[in-house]
Amino acid sequence: MDDIAALKTRIKELMVENLMLQIPAAGIADDQALFGPDSLGLDSVDALQLVVALDKNFGLKVPNPEAARLVLASVNAMAEAVRQKQAGG
Repeated sequence: MDDIAALKTRIKELMVENLMLQIPAAGIADDQALFGPDSLGLDSVDALQLVVALDKNFGLKVPNPEAARLVLASVNAMAEAVRQKQAGG
């Protein structure tokens, strides 16, 4: 899955499937904040489900809350973390 656009689409699809979002994957902007004000409105339970989904689907481990804040900031951030993991970084 070298194509970053395809990776972002897959991440959005995982979000819709795992978080039971009421919007389609195409309705999620790559740089949209996922938590906090003016965001997609996710909560701590959603964060946990996202961490599990990233591990299950991409082998990406999110070791602590500080890392989660960075990795789960947006679709762009998750895609970059997965890309770095796949590149061995």
